[in-house]
Amino acid sequence: MLKISLTTSGLLDKSTLEAWARQKQAAIHKAVAIGMRDGGKVVADVVRSKMKSDFTVKKAAFVNSLRAKVYDRNPDKLPAVLIGSKIPWLGIHVRGGTISGRMLIPLTEEGRRIGRRAFKRVIDTLIRSGNAYFIRKNGQAILMAENLRENASALTRFKRAERSRTGTKSIKRGTEIPIAVLVPNITMKRRFDLEGTVRGQLPVLARAIETQLNKI
Repeated sequence: MLKISLTTSGLLDKSTLEAWARQKQAAIHKAVAIGMRDGGKVVADVVRSKMKSDFTVKKAAFVNSLRAKVYDRNPDKLPAVLIGSKIPWLGIHVRGGTISGRMLIPLTEEGRRIGRRAFKRVIDTLIRSGNAYFIRKNGQAILMAENLRENASALTRFKRAERSRTGTKSIKRGTEIPIAVLVPNITMKRRFDLEGTVRGQLPVLARAIETQLNKI
């Protein structure tokens, strides 16, 4: 009976091998994180461009809210990259769906919009002056206001919309102007394919990660 005893040293030494493996894993983790940051920026740029096109956005803040964020704090897990926005209502445009709850929809000129804060200021101004009331028309609750001198500034865009709808050149003092329609819910169609846009850019992300891995 022949007994053979083998002694390992160098790289095959257990402690050395484990240290090397940990070092290699850390290098891979770092490379993947860097690749995701580099590639994520490119993907985010493409998504922002698509957002600007699909939403015909005028305010840069909305488009710039779309960011790529890399999560790599856990050394035992590979990093992950998130492409998204902190704006909560973007999701309804991505998925489509119904928003329930009584809402005032401003009746502005077609192709023009009014921001939430600006619209709230208009409503507050009309309520404080006592120049805001509802009428029922064609089964809908319409918020109206009279064309009064003291509310001229608040009513500017709504008078413009009324002139556009009626074809009149001017609106006389005291004329009732529709401001908004009160609705119980809104059904919105899907307007933006976030997942599809990001998925189409995955090769870009993969190449960025591969570039960093090849440097190890």
